[in-house]
Amino acid sequence: MCHNQLWFNTVTLINFQLWKRGKNMKDLFKGCWTIPNLISLIRIFLVPLFAYLFMQGNFVPAVIVLALSGLSDCVDGKIARKFNQISALGKLLDPLADKLTQITLAVLLFLTFNKADDTMLKAFSWVFLVFIGKEFIMVLGSVIMLAFGLRPGAAEIYGKVATLAFYVVMVFIIGFGPEVGAFRSLFTIPNTLMMILVIISAILTMVAFFSYIPDVIRQVKEKKNKAK
Repeated sequence: MCHNQLWFNTVTLINFQLWKRGKNMKDLFKGCWTIPNLISLIRIFLVPLFAYLFMQGNFVPAVIVLALSGLSDCVDGKIARKFNQISALGKLLDPLADKLTQITLAVLLFLTFNKADDTMLKAFSWVFLVFIGKEFIMVLGSVIMLAFGLRPGAAEIYGKVATLAFYVVMVFIIGFGPEVGAFRSLFTIPNTLMMILVIISAILTMVAFFSYIPDVIRQVKEKKNKAK
């Protein structure tokens, strides 16, 4: 199945479920013209820019773009709550920007370290598949939940901590890490320290992933009870 067909089927499925519950996709765009949503859109557009800069070996502007994306992720939610600009579209765009950024970062670092001459780095590169796998499962799980009329869970404290740790570690790596460090001529993170930081981030990512499971189980039980 081609990418466009998969996207069309996904949108159709989600739209059908919203229609079944008496809603319309237009509801998603009510009150959408807000500063937080604009920030989330900018973060999404920064993903291909970051990927291009990274693949061209322009690590200094790449790390600046990544840092800006991470900082903007910290403020959009606060702005939305402070100025009462929370919207349905914002609840979709913010995690979408996070997932696109994290998947792109993990894929690029996996490919980079997997081609490294250092045997240890090459072996360690597979750890980045934890981040890739988690995000793909989250996206697929969200689509399946919507298909069955369930609500994908919003990020709780575990998810927020894991996302913050991910951004901090990745900015540190792209700033001072081996192979990719924009400023590694000034200081290079020892391989062992980098691996420890990435493993800690991966553990936090898995804790965040499993923290969603109780809410999914609760919703499934509630749906079964209503069906009786």
